[in-house]
Amino acid sequence: MLRRVSAPQPPAGADEATTDPYQAVEHELARLLRRVRSLTRVMAQEVHPDLDPTAYGLLIRLEEVGEARLTDLAVHFGVGKPTLSRQLAFLARIGLVRGRADPVDGRVTRLELTEDAVRRIQEVRRTRRGHLRAVLERWPVDDVATLVDLLRRLNAAASTTAPPAE
Repeated sequence: MLRRVSAPQPPAGADEATTDPYQAVEHELARLLRRVRSLTRVMAQEVHPDLDPTAYGLLIRLEEVGEARLTDLAVHFGVGKPTLSRQLAFLARIGLVRGRADPVDGRVTRLELTEDAVRRIQEVRRTRRGHLRAVLERWPVDDVATLVDLLRRLNAAASTTAPPAE
């Protein structure tokens, strides 16, 4: 059960615009996303020194689904097949992805992670979780549970609501 908390307090010296709770949420999410992008770059390079964050995202998607067709990955990421083909060819060259014939339709290639990729990704994630745990262990466990509940609600709401066009 979620407990009610007061609106977040703006940092000392904040202007009036940041006292709006919706603007404050947007501001804090933007800060978090910048950190995530930076962390993703680091994690990608820990998997392989030549890996860029976009290709790391491909690896993570393949880890989530186990295997996928090029077309399914292109739809998921909203990119064209040629762009994705180039990234997947690079991932295959460095030994992180392999293709195999689809057992139902031999004309289709199913893409999957290599054992080396799985090992590397798990190692990087283990390290990241250790860092996150070190930060959150300073919090009361109820606050961590509240954070999880709020993030789930935000993710659920965001997945059903399209952002407004600007």
